[in-house]
Amino acid sequence: MSSLVVNTNQSAINAFNNLNATDGSMSKAISELSSGLAIQTAADNPAGYVVAEGLESQANGFTQAISNAQSGVSLIQTASGALNQITSILQTMNQLALSSANGATNDTPSLNANEQEFVALQNQIDQIADTTSYGTKVLLDGSFSNQSLQVGAFDSSSQQLVLTVGAATTGALGVASTSVGVASQASAQAAISAVQAAISNVASVEANVGAIQNQLSVVVANLTVGQQNLQAAYSGLVDVNFAQETTQFTTDQILLQSGVAMLSQAQQTPSLVLKLLA
Repeated sequence: MSSLVVNTNQSAINAFNNLNATDGSMSKAISELSSGLAIQTAADNPAGYVVAEGLESQANGFTQAISNAQSGVSLIQTASGALNQITSILQTMNQLALSSANGATNDTPSLNANEQEFVALQNQIDQIADTTSYGTKVLLDGSFSNQSLQVGAFDSSSQQLVLTVGAATTGALGVASTSVGVASQASAQAAISAVQAAISNVASVEANVGAIQNQLSVVVANLTVGQQNLQAAYSGLVDVNFAQETTQFTTDQILLQSGVAMLSQAQQTPSLVLKLLA
């Protein structure tokens, strides 16, 4: 009967400690189940928290990099559309030059008419080149050169793409109105070579632009896969396993109820001393 003491009820203390531990475990389970997160603060898992923050930072970086690359695609498509228009204009200019070079059938009025249309087309090319822009950046006047596009999550040259779009003004293409015309047979013959060379130059610029667009499309696809993998890794580290935690929560509920019952019983043990005094 030596365990029957009044001042120190060890059974009650043990029951209380177990109940307190169960309550803490249950509170943790409730917090995780209500938030869906196994790691909510650094205190939950210091090492895991550091890794998770790094993964989240990289995943967020990939998200923005994808957006950057998609913006780059839109920029390139804007330039490509304008270059297509310039090519179409140059093809018409080539026809006018070939027409004016046919001296046997042309007279002065027809040459003048061809020249007026030719000049109008030259002005149209310059208007397109000077006004085609993405935001405030003009794309075809020769100023869009060595522009950096961030297509990665880190500050590294390997994660930056340098864009350059060649100039497509009449001056850059060698078909400016000050040097090329079709007002005479002789000038028209010279214009044929100049315009055809300009068509070839624009085609080269378009080819470069197309290659950049394809490269950006590959970058977007690669970043998307990387982002998905990072999000999966982050989820595996931070998100709570509901099946496992629900099982633990149910266990804690049962232990909590039994712990309260046992603590109640343990607190009654010292009262047995009264029987010895009867």
